[in-house]
Amino acid sequence: MLFENKYIQQRIEKANVLRELGVNPYANDSARNTTISKYLNVNTDIFQKEDKRDENRHYTVAGRIKFFRLMGKASFLKIEDESGILQIYVARDNLPEGFYNNIFKKNIEVGDIIEVSGYPFITGKGELSLHVHDLTILTKSISPLPEKYHGIQDKELRYRQRYLDLIMNSQVRKTFHIRSKVISLTRRFFEDKGFLEVETPMMHPIPGGANAKPFVTHHNALGVDRFLRIAPELYLKRLIVGGFEAVFEINRNFRNEGMDATHNPEFTSIEFYWAYKTYKDLIDITKEYFEYLFEHLDLPMTLPYGDVEIDFTKFSEVPLIESLTTIGGVPADITEDKDKIIAFMKEKNLEVNEAMNLGQLQGELFDEYVEEKLINPTFITEYPVEISPLARRNDEKPHLTDRFELFIAGKEIANAFSELNDPLDQLQRFEGQIAAKDAGDDEAHEMDEDFVNALSYGMAPCAGQGIGIDRLVMMLTNEHSIRDVLLFPAMKPIKHEIDLHAEEDEDEK
Repeated sequence: MLFENKYIQQRIEKANVLRELGVNPYANDSARNTTISKYLNVNTDIFQKEDKRDENRHYTVAGRIKFFRLMGKASFLKIEDESGILQIYVARDNLPEGFYNNIFKKNIEVGDIIEVSGYPFITGKGELSLHVHDLTILTKSISPLPEKYHGIQDKELRYRQRYLDLIMNSQVRKTFHIRSKVISLTRRFFEDKGFLEVETPMMHPIPGGANAKPFVTHHNALGVDRFLRIAPELYLKRLIVGGFEAVFEINRNFRNEGMDATHNPEFTSIEFYWAYKTYKDLIDITKEYFEYLFEHLDLPMTLPYGDVEIDFTKFSEVPLIESLTTIGGVPADITEDKDKIIAFMKEKNLEVNEAMNLGQLQGELFDEYVEEKLINPTFITEYPVEISPLARRNDEKPHLTDRFELFIAGKEIANAFSELNDPLDQLQRFEGQIAAKDAGDDEAHEMDEDFVNALSYGMAPCAGQGIGIDRLVMMLTNEHSIRDVLLFPAMKPIKHEIDLHAEEDEDEK
């Protein structure tokens, strides 16, 4: 049963005792008039007062008890709200008769949420605190918190019970504050550039916009299967056809694929499309975007990431084929010959699918020899047309596309290209993708006749880009698992019983 743990039973009993004493353990009438951080900021002048206190000031704050030290007729506690931690002093003689001994000492403990009123003072150890003259319990916690010194060591438990992780770890809360700011700043940046934020369908009749395996659901009212969107690309480009010249969407995408440190089946991205621009213009706006984020997040332009440092002042551009040799060390004489690449991969004991075309094999070499070496921001350009079914062909090198991917710390952060707007070329590429699917490629793109039809009416030359918000936040917060920047990451069902409740720390009551 959920609440059979003996420590939980003890806390439930205390909640019942509070009720018997006429105290509601789940009150809903808070009178808080300031946050802890504001309290600490506005009372710094108390340090200059001769008696180190000001009994004429009155504040009411609320928070969760994180530390509790009983000292006979008085106690010191530390309470925490979202903004910070405050030490409070609770003395028996300052509370109603019987409250301290019968209610406070016996039934209030670490984990409970309380509201306290009082005046500011400085302790003998020089800490700005609150001298309490009124105390109300707002929420009785019936599950004891892990002891404070070790916190939650089990990462699985941290992800499964993120609420507990957030209670115990202020750094985790900071990470998600940064994530929220990144999304807010991203929206503001593109709106200030004149882009229109739009919403496109989350359930698609045809999986498209990227090469990936979709999640399938069923629409009962229509009697048809639908696919959770892999990417919003084809709908956003329909809007360019319709006359919108700069659009963006921040939302979730879903890909029914493997999970690892950088992949979650649902993830957040921004995609934007800009008429009368090329992928080279997107390189420029991407650099501006990073400068904007760093300025408004007040971050240094050089950030640590694990054992390396990323210098965000040093963006470079390298064509993909060139990178195989200059960065990956692949012999230059094999990079554009399918048979030689296959022989090379076999020689290096790499898994190779001989049915792959030249562009796919070049992509495999890049993944194996180049990607993880791209530490500082690097735009890899000129992707083979075979692995870029929606990108515009390069005018001078038609076997390549006007495309780039941005890599930072060995991870893909963004994908962009000048958009293909030739309906006949697009139709031909979709047919090539169908052939690949028939040959066993589960991730090949489906035919989307309506999108081709939209292109037939004429789409203005444009460029589009997607930026992965999750991986971007990983870079900015020095986190190495995507689960650490997702509030509730996908997890396997629990197959064994886990003790979700640590023993209560007796030193903290």
